[in-house]
Amino acid sequence: MKENNKKPGKEQESFFVSMLSKYLTYWPLFLVFILIGVASVFAYLKYTRPQYEATASMIIKDEKKGNDDSRIMESLNILSTKKIIENETDILQSRPVIEKVVKKLHLYAPVYSDNKFNSIALYHESPFFIEYADMDSIVATRKKIVFTYDANSGFVLLNKRLYCAVNEYVYTPYGKIKFVPNKNYYQALSGLTFYFSTSTLGDAIEHIQDHLKVTATNKLSSIINLRYKEDEPELAEDILDEIIVSYTNANTAEKKALAMNTLTFIEARLGIVGAELDLIERKIQQYKANSGAVDISTQGQLFLQNVSLNDQKISEVNTQLLVIDQLEKLVSENDNNIAGMLPASLGVNDPALTQLMNNLNSSELERERLKKTVAENNPLLVSITDQIAQIKYKIKDQIQNQRNTLESNKANIAATNNNYNSMLHSIPVKERELLEISRDQNIKSTIYSFLLQKREESELSYASTLSDSKVVNFALSSDVPVSPNKLMVLGLAFLAVFGLPLTLINAREALNPNVLYRQEIEMNTSIPIIGEVAYNKTGKKLVIEPGKRSFIAEEFRKIRNSLLFMGVNGSHKKILVTSAISGEGKSFVAANLAISFALSGKKTVLVDMDLHNSSLCKIFDKEQQAGVSNYLSGEMELKDLICEVPLYENLYFLASGSLRDIPSELMENGRAQELIRYLGDNFDTAIIDSEPIELVADARLLSSSCDATLYVVRHMYSPKRLLKRFDESNQMGPLNNPGIIFNGVKTRGFIKDNYGYNYGYGYMYGEQELNRREKKRLKSQAG
Repeated sequence: MKENNKKPGKEQESFFVSMLSKYLTYWPLFLVFILIGVASVFAYLKYTRPQYEATASMIIKDEKKGNDDSRIMESLNILSTKKIIENETDILQSRPVIEKVVKKLHLYAPVYSDNKFNSIALYHESPFFIEYADMDSIVATRKKIVFTYDANSGFVLLNKRLYCAVNEYVYTPYGKIKFVPNKNYYQALSGLTFYFSTSTLGDAIEHIQDHLKVTATNKLSSIINLRYKEDEPELAEDILDEIIVSYTNANTAEKKALAMNTLTFIEARLGIVGAELDLIERKIQQYKANSGAVDISTQGQLFLQNVSLNDQKISEVNTQLLVIDQLEKLVSENDNNIAGMLPASLGVNDPALTQLMNNLNSSELERERLKKTVAENNPLLVSITDQIAQIKYKIKDQIQNQRNTLESNKANIAATNNNYNSMLHSIPVKERELLEISRDQNIKSTIYSFLLQKREESELSYASTLSDSKVVNFALSSDVPVSPNKLMVLGLAFLAVFGLPLTLINAREALNPNVLYRQEIEMNTSIPIIGEVAYNKTGKKLVIEPGKRSFIAEEFRKIRNSLLFMGVNGSHKKILVTSAISGEGKSFVAANLAISFALSGKKTVLVDMDLHNSSLCKIFDKEQQAGVSNYLSGEMELKDLICEVPLYENLYFLASGSLRDIPSELMENGRAQELIRYLGDNFDTAIIDSEPIELVADARLLSSSCDATLYVVRHMYSPKRLLKRFDESNQMGPLNNPGIIFNGVKTRGFIKDNYGYNYGYGYMYGEQELNRREKKRLKSQAG
């Protein structure tokens, strides 16, 4: 378990201070992003056209939600259909509705004028509207089509080349167009320059659909809210108002089409029944004239009274049979009939059949609405098509049941009439024939009266202009722009200015596979860090010189003091220095640590036991000489191999010796332990530079004979994965009294005098500060 090194009562750094110390070194990067962010926000707010939002609301009449007309109005609106709020919101945004708005307001060719910074969209301020003779011939173009008005000639000059008369169509490269004067424009036109750009109807419709938002207030209400954003507030209001008008007109036209279909059916039936009734009346007139049958006997009157009642019943039954036969014919036709072809109920007494007919009409109309807004394979359209087929099947079945019932009633009435047949024999033949003709006349007359009544009802419905919707609030735009939102833009800019640099810095460091922070060492291994060595900018291998104090020398002094807490003293003085791989600076650390011990007055020996890749001789500018390998092979004795190091008092050096083919075998002959014991007996401190521990196993063999083992990790060089592997292998074969040296710590960010990569782990003096303190100490001693 790691020991908590924090002193009692010491306050921890706040999160803000921690972040500030971590990223303050990158202040030039943040400054660049701040400048870019300020410039971007200024340019965006300066050149972005402000958007105004217009709102409107309307109510869809629904008797289930409390929107019921008066009885008189309801009688004039007999062909009204039920509305579903969700479907109506889609219809309000449909292409047919929006297309009418685009054409009426000429939104396929908006007019602009230029100012100092950007283009200004004109609407009421536009002197002309551009109108196309054929909407399908619009040629979309993104470039500016410049035009001016010549007051002297009364012509519009297009692109400084083509003269166009006002209110007359002219052929241009952009289609056949004409310039329609704006009645609301009262300024002088001569000399002013304008331009317009064209877009197809589809593009103009999509532009409105993208900026239009239609929503229901809630599930229990039939009120629909409409919102639209546009550069010009007046244009936004007009677009919403025109959408409502276009939607209302479409609903009215739909009802008129249904009423017209019903009228057409009734008129056809009236012609047929009227002709039959006229034929019967002529037959009666001719019969009376030819037979002289003018009066009917008393017995005939009694028969007529009894039979007349039954004949009236039969007439009603025949009327019902005629109506359901006609309805069955209409229903049995193909499924491609347009909505409304099935007329309203023509007096059918069966409530179930009447309800099914109304459901069929509503479903047909709903399918026609959906065809305008969704694709043919849409699940909702397929579902309502299946529903129509099921309703038609039920209507046919109900018609058959109704026919059976009527036929049964007709048979019963006929049986009753048979009782009066005996009376017919007593009636003169002429009177009997006249009576039979009169019965046919009554039947046809009843049917004709019924059709006349239904025709009047349909004509009233056709003449009615009642709509199934009502405007609650007409369009009204906001006084101030809703876009761009300055607070939101500033907030996003603030997040980008600070978020992007933080992301770049953290991503760069997170993706680095090498060790960057001291805390990464602490997270990957339980071995304590006893010291840190800053990056050596001078390039010298020996950074500690007698009589001089420096920043790095102070760091090695701290490491020397930390070794005391690891038990390195007069009786435990053998220190092994190793690392994971080559290039981490173990020889640099060993050499300068040995010099630090020597300058403290201790007799110190530096041993180069890296028999695979020796480098200490190069550090001290020595030629390769006999050393450890010569002793291990038995060629020479130690007293003949250890030599003093010039310029460094109390420092001795034992080189690695001549290179061998298999140096590892020399380390296993037992003389290496004798060498270490000799060093411990004859020197105050022994610093041993060994091979990298991940490449050669010699360092682990030597560690057991030493009193402390220093493991060197180099900043931005040592892989993190080797730290994890070292910690795992150290648990199986532990080194003796290990400690870690964090070597080559570079400055972080752009502030070169900040020790950034070990923030939060103590304060360290710079070289100038150390020199200043040394001069102050000498001055006080001289005084």
